Amino acid sequence: MDKILVDIYVPAINKNFDVYISFKSKFYDVVGMVSSIVEEISDSNFIASEDAVLCNGLTGAIYNVNMSSEELGLINGSKLMLI
Repeated sequence: MDKILVDIYVPAINKNFDVYISFKSKFYDVVGMVSSIVEEISDSNFIASEDAVLCNGLTGAIYNVNMSSEELGLINGSKLMLI
């Protein structure tokens, strides 16, 4: 399994998106990819920036960008928040 499906909530536009993310890539690559995808599918209501952060959607804990999704313990259905 090289990708997992996660639910990403974007409070800036009050919307949720289901996105496939890489299970093995470092999270700094995942954040950039997810930001670009959300910007595209939200018709630019969300504008991607270098300061974007993915955090745990339930606790708000910010994930270490130097770890992979696998190392962070993410699984299919994990809830994330893009801020």
